[in-house]
Amino acid sequence: MPGPTPNVDGDDTPPRDSPPGDTPPGDAADDGSDDGVRIDMISGARMEGLTSMEKIRLILDGVRDGNIVILEEGLSPDEESKLIEVTMTEISPDDFTGIEIETYPKAETSDQSFLDKLMGRKSAQKLTVIGPANRIETLHKDENLISTLVSRK
Repeated sequence: MPGPTPNVDGDDTPPRDSPPGDTPPGDAADDGSDDGVRIDMISGARMEGLTSMEKIRLILDGVRDGNIVILEEGLSPDEESKLIEVTMTEISPDDFTGIEIETYPKAETSDQSFLDKLMGRKSAQKLTVIGPANRIETLHKDENLISTLVSRK
């Protein structure tokens, strides 16, 4: 009995006889059944090698597709400002209504340097939740909890 057809194109598209749900991250299902809310959880390691603009594009491309993006380590203040600036230039009433962004710092880590602690600098690591403004609404936020209501399209 022959196995699945090997993918010789060089792209990441699964062969036609791949099991359901075997779509690579970043690809939408072609069957049109978009009943759920997609959440992209992006590790700090994934973001580490990217430039600021590459990070912003990765985030905005996901949010423009209607996804919720969760960053393990967040963005620097300059990157957050640039994200908002780029978002403002891309807003259009019929296509893209903007983003909702919530961030809170992680607990202090032991890898924070003595000088950082002495100078009162906080660790840059923080959890950040970003989503389409028309699909995500923050209900409550404090230092330990972000409670969000996410609506379908």
